[in-house]
Amino acid sequence: MPEPDRIVVQPVSSRLAPVRDHRRVFQEYFYVYPVISRRSCGLSLGINLNPDKVCNFDCIYCEVDRRTPARVKAVDLARLRDELSGLVEYVLSGGLVEDERFREAGPLARVIKDLAFSGDGEPTLLRNFAECVQIAVDVKRAFELSETKIVLITDAAGLDKTDVQRGLQLMDANQGEIWGKLDAGTEAYFRLVNRSNIRFERILKNLLETARVRPIIIQSLFLKVHDAVMPAAELATYCERLNDMVRADARIKVVHAYTIARPTPEAFATKLDGVELDAIAEAIRRRTGLKVETFE
Repeated sequence: MPEPDRIVVQPVSSRLAPVRDHRRVFQEYFYVYPVISRRSCGLSLGINLNPDKVCNFDCIYCEVDRRTPARVKAVDLARLRDELSGLVEYVLSGGLVEDERFREAGPLARVIKDLAFSGDGEPTLLRNFAECVQIAVDVKRAFELSETKIVLITDAAGLDKTDVQRGLQLMDANQGEIWGKLDAGTEAYFRLVNRSNIRFERILKNLLETARVRPIIIQSLFLKVHDAVMPAAELATYCERLNDMVRADARIKVVHAYTIARPTPEAFATKLDGVELDAIAEAIRRRTGLKVETFE
């Protein structure tokens, strides 16, 4: 096995206030919001297709406040288009950098790294996901955002849906990038951390089939559960899942290994320190030969 690349991408300091603040609300917008993202290496414009806060996972680390009623229950496509266009224009005109919440970000608040489907739930649950992707494509073209990606951050459970497949094809033609979640190696740990009724095998199959068509990013959050890091046997199985995918012709661009950055709903779910995260990342590199980027 070739020596794996060692990559640590930290151009965006986690100490910046706008990096620590990932609220999915901004001004009067219902569906879009700006964040300074560590993993996007700058400004990401989030597109929240789940204002109803519906998700097919109930991760122990998810910071979404599901106790507070949602402001809206459905996605109005016309309003989504108007809001995304308006926020892009606001950023490009320099408005965001003058906003008190983003002032500390400086030049980072002027360059749109991506338009990201990520919000209060799982984006692929929407029945007309492809139409939403088309809106992102249209806005990207209208503002000539030639360097801006369209990103789908997903738990992978819905990647096999027909409408989602159409949306992925649109993304492929417009600098799309898929960040697929994989937090476990076994069904038992998957249910412990992600608390989903979806079968783990479906997640693995969807990641494999998706990565056979185009390169994807695997996004994995590592944490302590009741003060215990992921067991060594679980990490070994996780790595073997990645190896199984690669052997079956999956193209994995990179693994995002990261940990908790904001308050969690479960007090027993806590973040790793830098040494612990680096040790896990190094184990993944050694066992798989894949590129791994770490984000504390």
